[in-house]
Amino acid sequence: MNEETAGEVVARDPGVGGVLGPVSGTTVPRFAGAATFVRMPTIDECSRYDIAVLGAPFDNGTSYRPGARFGPIAVRTASRNIRPTYHPDLRISPLREVQVVDAGDVPVNPFDISVAIGQIEGHAREVLANRSRLVTIGGDHTIALPLLRAVHALHGPVALVHFDAHLDTWDTYFGSPVTHGTVFRRAFEEGLFLEDRSVHVGIRGPVYDEQDLGDDARFGFRIVRAGDVDRMGLEEVVDLVRRRVGDAPVYVSVDIDVLDPAFAPGTGTPEVGGLSSRELLRLLRGLEGVAIVGGDVVEVAPAYDHAEVTALAAATVVYDIVTLMAKHPLSF
Repeated sequence: MNEETAGEVVARDPGVGGVLGPVSGTTVPRFAGAATFVRMPTIDECSRYDIAVLGAPFDNGTSYRPGARFGPIAVRTASRNIRPTYHPDLRISPLREVQVVDAGDVPVNPFDISVAIGQIEGHAREVLANRSRLVTIGGDHTIALPLLRAVHALHGPVALVHFDAHLDTWDTYFGSPVTHGTVFRRAFEEGLFLEDRSVHVGIRGPVYDEQDLGDDARFGFRIVRAGDVDRMGLEEVVDLVRRRVGDAPVYVSVDIDVLDPAFAPGTGTPEVGGLSSRELLRLLRGLEGVAIVGGDVVEVAPAYDHAEVTALAAATVVYDIVTLMAKHPLSF
């Protein structure tokens, strides 16, 4: 039985301006139907789109627990739990206002990091060719480097808002220059982000050497540690981030391990003392009105998850980034 005969197309929620929305949860139950993110149409179903959700199932850059290659499928499955009609906190029906599509997965080479990086960048550039916006589900954090390259080709250097337990600005791991812990040093070297407009949020735990912090400062990042969130409060952190990025185009990169393992056990490098899910969502939603041109949500490793706790958190973050994009049409 194909999608049309199963009632999928006719069950999609109506949008405005010819937008093809998600499959209606009041007609087709949420545990059935399309396997796309929040059961949105696939990219080949739409002649135009504003925002695409892409999977990058790659985890060969991970340094501890592998398994994030299964993140995209887990996050898409967990996204069935989301009611994508109206976002009460951001006050918009995002999937009825803009055309969002699921662009499928990049067919990454699982054995060669450099080849995989090229595939992810090429796929992202293709999706972005019509000046749309892209939210990518990882995969480990290595994928942020080719994604930043693709966004840079369209928008130039961006303000980078990085939610993570770790800096990811180390030089190499075991002699390898491109891994999930080195991506933002490589991005700095390539001039992909604005040094005075970028910030890490949620950093915690020990580092390899005190010099790691000095290097990170040299790259231009402002660090908001997880403990700073307690001291400053969420509103002050939001204000700091907003002032930091200003009116620059923004790329939001969310490593799910920014959450405490109590809220995201299914990840490759967990660190205790992290944010709660509610805190992360409040910080993200505080970016309303910021010019977000791209984003990623990475490091969901479902083999270590239980009850879809991590995958559902990640799916909600993806949905919120899409919603923030829908609320702020780009003028550049």
